[in-house]
Amino acid sequence: MNRQTTDQTKVVIPSDSVRLEGELTVPPDARVIVLFAHGSGSSRLSPRNQFVARALEQAGVGTLLFDLLTEEEAADRENVFDVDFLAHRLGDATRWLRARPEAAACALGYFGASTGAAAALIAAAQDPAICAVVSRGGRPDLALRHLAAVTAPTLLIVGGNDYGVIELNEKAYRLLRCEKALKIVPGATHLFEEPGTLEQVARLASEWFVRHASAKPARGHAPLREPVMFADREEAGRLLAAELASFKGADTVVLAIPRGGLPVARQVADALGAPLDIVVVRKLGAPGEPELGIGAVVDGDHPRAIFNQAVIEHLGVRDSYIQAEIERQLKEIKRRETAYRGGRAPVALTGRTVIVIDDGIATGSSVRAALRGVRRLKPARLVLAVPVAPAETIEALRGDADEIICLATPPDFFAVGQFYRDFHQIDDDEVARILAARPRAHSQPAR
Repeated sequence: MNRQTTDQTKVVIPSDSVRLEGELTVPPDARVIVLFAHGSGSSRLSPRNQFVARALEQAGVGTLLFDLLTEEEAADRENVFDVDFLAHRLGDATRWLRARPEAAACALGYFGASTGAAAALIAAAQDPAICAVVSRGGRPDLALRHLAAVTAPTLLIVGGNDYGVIELNEKAYRLLRCEKALKIVPGATHLFEEPGTLEQVARLASEWFVRHASAKPARGHAPLREPVMFADREEAGRLLAAELASFKGADTVVLAIPRGGLPVARQVADALGAPLDIVVVRKLGAPGEPELGIGAVVDGDHPRAIFNQAVIEHLGVRDSYIQAEIERQLKEIKRRETAYRGGRAPVALTGRTVIVIDDGIATGSSVRAALRGVRRLKPARLVLAVPVAPAETIEALRGDADEIICLATPPDFFAVGQFYRDFHQIDDDEVARILAARPRAHSQPAR
């Protein structure tokens, strides 16, 4: 069905400390917008994805093609194949798109190619509101541990002559628990360069997205909406531990965001019999107003910073100030890590289930920085657990964790402290005492 020409809008999508270029096209009366996740060595300008996008638009489906990585990031081959990081970028783009007026009445779907298909499946597993996923010549095997959590109807399209990749898609198909289909395009190789084969991909994708163009409510843990009051952080930790009981016996590490997260996390670690460690995050203060956050930073092999771009632009904060503030806060992070751990090495996180805990969340910038810093250490599963937070903050963080447990999301939220009868200030000495009392666990290599 041919439709009138729709204007294409050049867009810039903020993610971490970078800005990703993209092209957004929304036909009149579109019911779904599809975000494209390109494969390794490709970009938003991929001719195959551009071809499929034009076909979707002719079917009345909106499209967003964007670069998952900057040119500098793409030069590092580790980034190109880091499907968890690519999924995080796709999640950022999804949240950005949901805030756009063009998407207000639209469901959102994912179209992924090659490694981008794995990123799309991981992002869909973390966002139950995604209406559908289509993989073209994809590598869903790179997302095996997430497949059972995907709820979006998923279509796997593979070339009939794409030997090896067919078997990988068949294995992924068996692991998917959602509505699913596997379509083999006869005579097609991995890039669908044979005459007529890419047209078949476009037709199958268009039909799939049109059929499933309806928004889905998020599922999972349902936090309390009524007023809540914890006696203190220890009580909140015990209640949180009960919700996390299924992680007992697993290869789990509990990470606290100090200082207030330590008493909460200690209760959880004790209940699960898990090692306890910290992830130190620092707010980036505005010039002359240190309590006004313009972002947050977390240390590691690759320090991660996130920014509140709206505040930065409103205040006209210079890049030179931002870099100086990052360096200042990284020095403070180093000081605190040394003081808190007392010479103990960080607990190893790679390949383990990691539960990040704080005593509550307000805006979520510090927690997001912590999650992204931990993600770079490649845990097998990343869980965020907090006693209380605003519902909108929890939703905004869903793309940064594999699972979120929040005991309560009260509607009238002003500050974390309003939900505790005892919310005394935790000092550095108390943090150090809590950590010193823990048995030593096997550590990760020094950074």
